[in-house]
Order: sequence, then C-alpha cells, then structure tokens
Amino acid sequence: MSNMKTLAAVGAAAFLMLAGPSAADEDPRYYFQTSLLTRHFEPKPEHNNQQGLLNVERYWDEGLLIGGAYFRNSFNQPAQYVYVGKRYTLPYTREAFYAKITAGLLHGYKDEYQDRIPLNGYGVAPAVLPALGFRGKTLGGELIIFGTAGAMLTIGFGF
Repeated sequence: MSNMKTLAAVGAAAFLMLAGPSAADEDPRYYFQTSLLTRHFEPKPEHNNQQGLLNVERYWDEGLLIGGAYFRNSFNQPAQYVYVGKRYTLPYTREAFYAKITAGLLHGYKDEYQDRIPLNGYGVAPAVLPALGFRGKTLGGELIIFGTAGAMLTIGFGF
C-alpha cells in the first residue's frame, strides 16, 4: 500500500471516530464541503485531480436539498453545478451513513472539451450525481461518483 493510501485510510478512520454519529433532531440545515481527493477511472495526462470544490447545500425535512458548487473540472476549467436532491439514511447505521442523489445543471465544459459530457450542446448539460456519505455531529464526508469519469472524496461541516 502506498504512503498516500495509508495516510488516507488512517485519516478516514480517525475522522469517523472523532466525528461521531448525529441524531436526526440535531441535523444542521446547511452543509459546506470541499474536495480532498479525486481519481479518474481512466486517467489521462490532461486530467485535473485537484478540483478545489466549494459546495453549499440547504437541507429540509425528509432529506430534500438544494445546492450549488464551484470547482475546476477534469480539464482545469472553472465549472458550476446547481442541483436539487435527496439524502436517504441507510438502515441500521444510527443515521450516520446515507446515500444521496442529486440532479441539476452543469456548466463549464467549453471549447475542445465541450463534447466530453453528454448533452452539452449549449454549454449547459444535465447531470445526475450519486454519493455515499457519513455525517457526524458537525463533520461529514462523501464519496461522489461523477458519471463514468471518476470519483471524488470530500469533507465538510454542517451549520
């Protein structure tokens, strides 16, 4: 196992132990997250793995949410994603683990990279992003799958 993978595993374990599960009645209504690690399933030299994600979500009862994100796309272009979604608590996890699905509009794939995402004819494309997450009292983290291109590990906090 490489040093990076070892460090990531130790960090994730420490994060899960320190964050602790949250009770449903203590859920924060806003969540901010940023990217820690991105990997493309089929890496290419032009791929950017440093997204610099800045993401804010607003939650309501029943796990309904809206959100917006700013990041550098796979080709290092500024990109935005605005979306709606829902978070589903996984059974038997004391409400600590969840699955999430978001759907919205993705903007920022331009010029020679415009055709790298489907339906991007006008510079804005529909997108659906699934995620698996952990939420503690205030800290959280997610593994977000972005289509067939790759995955991103995030860390965030609720407020």
